[in-house]
Amino acid sequence: MKIRTIVIAAAMLLSLMSVAGCTGEGTQLPSFNDVLTSRRSIRSYDATKKISEAEVRTLLTRTQEAPSWANQQPSKYYVAISPEAVAAVQDMVGGNKERIKNAPVLIVSTFEKGKSGFFRGQQTNELGDFWGAYDNGLSNAYLVLVARAMGFDTLIMGMRDADMIRDYFHIPGDEMITAVISLGYRAEEPRTPVHRELDEIAKFF
Repeated sequence: MKIRTIVIAAAMLLSLMSVAGCTGEGTQLPSFNDVLTSRRSIRSYDATKKISEAEVRTLLTRTQEAPSWANQQPSKYYVAISPEAVAAVQDMVGGNKERIKNAPVLIVSTFEKGKSGFFRGQQTNELGDFWGAYDNGLSNAYLVLVARAMGFDTLIMGMRDADMIRDYFHIPGDEMITAVISLGYRAEEPRTPVHRELDEIAKFF
C-alpha cells in the first residue's frame, strides 16, 4: 500500500511538472511544494487574461491521472468557455457571481452514480455513492493543483443552482452535480490562511 502511494505521488509530481513545462519556453518548472503552497481559492480574476480550449483540454487530460475506485473514473466535467456560456453559468452560482465575473472559464464537476463504491451493481460498504463524491473530490484536487502548475487559479464553489445547471448542460439524471470551478488568473495576491495545528487533525497510534 505504501509503495502504491509513493508511485501515485511521484506520477502526480511528474505530471504537474510536465504540464508546467508546456506553458512556455524558458519557464522554470515549479516544485511540487510551490504548487501546493501557492494554490489559493481566488475570488478576483484578471479580465485581460484568457485561457484557450487547448489549455483546458490539457488540464483535464492531466486531471484524469487522479485515482478512483477500481478505476471507475466517475468524474465528468462540463466546460463553459464561450462568453455566452460563461455568462449563463455566472447566474447559477449564487453569491459567488461577482467574485468570478472575470474568470474566462467555468467548469461544472459531476460524478456518475452507482460506479464508485459498487461491485456488480451492489454497494460494497455503508458509503455507497458517497464514494463517488470522494473520487470526484480527488479528481477536483488534481484539477486545481494541475491548474496551478500551469499558472492558472481556481475557486471551487458549492453554491450553485443544480437544476439550472443540469438543464443548461443537459446533464443526465444518473450524474450528481457537485461543484462549479472557476478557472483564470488571479488579479491580486490572496492572503495566506491560518491552518489548524497538526495535532488537532491527526492522531498517531
